[in-house]
Amino acid sequence: MEERIKRIYVPMTETGFYILFCLQEEMHGYNIGQRVKQMTGGEVTISPGTMYGTLSKMEKDGLIRFVREEEKRKLYIITEPGREILDIELRRIERLYKNSKGEYKDGR
Repeated sequence: MEERIKRIYVPMTETGFYILFCLQEEMHGYNIGQRVKQMTGGEVTISPGTMYGTLSKMEKDGLIRFVREEEKRKLYIITEPGREILDIELRRIERLYKNSKGEYKDGR
């Protein structure tokens, strides 16, 4: 993976995280927005401008790829570099959570 991509995406924005997380299965932008709203109990919403701008940037950077168009909606899925970025971010979030609970690496 390119270091440039890593520097751009890690740490991730909440929007970027949820988009990559959702795209572990084929989805279009509207569906992603609905899924994020459901997952977060309505606490996080992604505006259409942010959604489609982020999808476009992630596609250009190779984190997601266009799969097909279905009823005028573009479906995307995560790529291997996208999966690597998502995994890095999941480990980072897990580390933050553990540290906040006092579960340090040295076992204290």
